Amino acid sequence: MVLTPAGRAFLPCADRAMEALRSGSSLIRALGHGVVGELAVAVAPAVSAYVLPEILVRFMERHPDVRLLVRTGHSEEIVDLVVRGEVELGIVRQLRDARVRSRPLYEDELILVARPDHPLAAAGRVDVAEISNAQLILFDRTSSYYDVTNALFRVAGVVPRGVTEVDNIEAAKRMVERGLGVALLPGTAVADALSGGSLREIELAGTATIRRRIVAVEALGSRPASAFLDTLWGLLERIPDLIPRALPIMAAD
Repeated sequence: MVLTPAGRAFLPCADRAMEALRSGSSLIRALGHGVVGELAVAVAPAVSAYVLPEILVRFMERHPDVRLLVRTGHSEEIVDLVVRGEVELGIVRQLRDARVRSRPLYEDELILVARPDHPLAAAGRVDVAEISNAQLILFDRTSSYYDVTNALFRVAGVVPRGVTEVDNIEAAKRMVERGLGVALLPGTAVADALSGGSLREIELAGTATIRRRIVAVEALGSRPASAFLDTLWGLLERIPDLIPRALPIMAAD
């Protein structure tokens, strides 16, 4: 069977409808086994890997009978999920979109890291120009972090000796730990490696500090009454206290 142009245009709507039916049927079955509700959230990859697990551990201690659905994606994709009502809230980098309401949660600073025996790590503090002698590891060409990192070196007029690209933060982190280069990575992603000694932070002089503000977004209108959603919001507001290297918001816009 070949879809007509109209059929192809309607297909994504049909897929979403079928997914809603499957989710609803699954929830009804779960309610029969003691589940008291469902909470769907969507988060950016860095948040899902390095921030959300600690938050969900604490959430499940208080609401063990709530069914959690976690989706990951880039910030623009997550906002679309929130607007369509497919998730209750999203956690993304700060962006402006009149379709949602946002609340700042924390800031994540990009820091330069290397293995402890790397020549730049021994110095502890280097000028950004010295990166021209280093092998730089970049991650996720489709993410805003990739753009920000490239812009930083471009503005400084720095061309690294070589560049290795991988598709996610964790891969970049492991490459650096194996001595394959240096990388600018979110502080929350490398907090464990820094405290464990497998990576060392290098202060980067001659360029501005890069902080990305992370916000929670929800649909416009009144928030539905939900004890477990209130618990989640309460935990999200405590991220700077709960997550190493998650920084408090410096100033309101």
